[in-house]
Amino acid sequence: MWGYDELTMDTFGNIYRLTDWGDTHGDFMEGLIEGCPAGLHVDMGFLEAELNRRAPSGDALSTRRCEPDRVDLLSGVENGCTTGDPIRFRVSNVDVKISESNRYVLKPSHASYTYMRKYGITDNEQCGRASARQTVCRVVAGAMAKQWLSERGVTITAKTVSIATPKREGDSLGALVECRICGLPAGLGEPVYDKFSARLAYAMLSINAAKGFEYGEGFRAAEMSGSDCHDLQDADFSFRTNHDGGIQGGITNGEEVYFRVAFKPIPSVRYDRETIDFDGKPIVMRGSDRNDLCVVPRVLPVVEAMAAMVAMDFYCGNIMENGEEMRRSSS
Repeated sequence: MWGYDELTMDTFGNIYRLTDWGDTHGDFMEGLIEGCPAGLHVDMGFLEAELNRRAPSGDALSTRRCEPDRVDLLSGVENGCTTGDPIRFRVSNVDVKISESNRYVLKPSHASYTYMRKYGITDNEQCGRASARQTVCRVVAGAMAKQWLSERGVTITAKTVSIATPKREGDSLGALVECRICGLPAGLGEPVYDKFSARLAYAMLSINAAKGFEYGEGFRAAEMSGSDCHDLQDADFSFRTNHDGGIQGGITNGEEVYFRVAFKPIPSVRYDRETIDFDGKPIVMRGSDRNDLCVVPRVLPVVEAMAAMVAMDFYCGNIMENGEEMRRSSS
């Protein structure tokens, strides 16, 4: 089913890398983390807490699918510490059900149509890689990265900024999420095609339902003058403001990195909708409570995880290039 380069499609990162496989209708999700240095103490309590943030809950916006999301570390960790070898992990799927009534429908604004055109699929069971279930692997790799970054004084926190208002009961909702990365040193990112900001955008827009990304003042900067938008510095190089969101010329400047991600409403809703099937014939998509009504709050640890992987990947690259860890900005 997959394309010409599965490694590129299913791998994120250059040095700190996640490759994952499995789908929402299978028995498990698995992943392989490469590039994690030896000697990192793996706090399983923290890892499980991150997975619990992403797991289905009693929240009114959450799916009624019941998945405990327990991770098994199969290699790369001994006596609670990373060995430097690739870390293979598995998260079992427990509550796997396929809705026969919706199996052959083209869900509006879903990957089912584009997967049909690209891969020639004939039903939604084959769309399992498009499911947000895949993000459980991102959270595992992100939790590892967050622990490594925490030892270097870096913290990452996402929050919900806004949620759309539903037009009817059972409707899905869009949302806006903000994330802040504190404690990054200056110097992360490359000046042209691999900017820190560009990699952040790539990471965030790879998350299911993501439709927009901005950092710093973002689109508001298009309405500002230079006198209002420029981040002036004093003689000690400290910044008076942070309109640039901690990134200048694609490279971190030591200030707080902050960005926002816009998410569209999830394609599945909890009321019946008219659509077509894979043959183009009219059909009714039945409402179901096995999908979230909104990406938040479950997407918050996913946003943090992707930000952590970006930061750690660049951080490791600079360590390898310079032979030592960079000094943090005095600001």
